[in-house]
Amino acid sequence: MVERLLKWTDVCNKRLGQLCATLLLLMTVIGALNAVLRYIGKSMGQNLTSNAMIEIQWQLFSVSFLLGAAYVLKEDKHVRVDVLYGKLSRKRKIWIDLIGSFVFLIPFCLFGIWSSWNYVSNSWSLGEVSSAAGGLPLYPIKTLIPMSFFLLLLQGLFNALRAFLFLRGGENES
Repeated sequence: MVERLLKWTDVCNKRLGQLCATLLLLMTVIGALNAVLRYIGKSMGQNLTSNAMIEIQWQLFSVSFLLGAAYVLKEDKHVRVDVLYGKLSRKRKIWIDLIGSFVFLIPFCLFGIWSSWNYVSNSWSLGEVSSAAGGLPLYPIKTLIPMSFFLLLLQGLFNALRAFLFLRGGENES
């Protein structure tokens, strides 16, 4: 049962990572298109770009950054101060990861969910839209803030479970 749950989360996070990569590619294409249209429009004396195109770029980046955090943690590609960690045995690394999850990561995620809840609720109640002319709605993107903390929390808990199982000798840590 536990192994199936861990494999399911791995598949979900992998798909989320692929989605983020696709969104970053789309963001890059939109940015390049926006730049090309700006120069073509300037030579024609026309404005061929819009605030919405600029805003969709930062919104796609935000989605990739927020939803990609759990994937990055799962793949162990997050920022780590590796002065001593790299020289430690596998078992000691796992102990550090396990303790770090409960002392830092999980409380940080819980605080992130708690502190962003009213911010997001207010945005939804207002139907918040960007103040720029032709701007996009902001409440959907703001919803991803607590959602991303929740996904990161889940990944932290699953990493801690994997570490516990490895230390107990019940599973090979991957």
